[in-house]
Amino acid sequence: MKNPVIVLMIALLGIPFAVAGEDPIQQREELMEETRDALKPLGAMAKGERDFDAEVVNASFAVWKRAGAQFGDLFPEGSESGGGTEAKSTIWTDREGFDRALAEFNEAVDKAMAAQPGSVDELKPVLGGVTKTCKGCHDGYRVKDD
Repeated sequence: MKNPVIVLMIALLGIPFAVAGEDPIQQREELMEETRDALKPLGAMAKGERDFDAEVVNASFAVWKRAGAQFGDLFPEGSESGGGTEAKSTIWTDREGFDRALAEFNEAVDKAMAAQPGSVDELKPVLGGVTKTCKGCHDGYRVKDD
């Protein structure tokens, strides 16, 4: 039989994590970090600093696919400020444009996945397509670091 005090203590310890996990600003920052981290090995492959590895490529594409599916929901009304967000207000004032930019990212990721690159030469153009959409979204919808 479980000790109810221990069960309650364990449950209470998990509350801060559950609450923090529901913060859309924190969630989108973590997801953005994951997308950035997924780019690093592919960039190294494209530059010839790392050998081509199809498994790493596919894993990175999977991260981007998941991110693209989640990003739109992580910018709800009321999350425009606070928490060190780098999101520009244009996400909310030009939601149609933001959604279009997100759709372009998703399309580029889908094309990259469908291409199933088997070499660095096959990776470079699809990687360029994805990173171009990243830059486009950052240019319009992210506060620049000075």
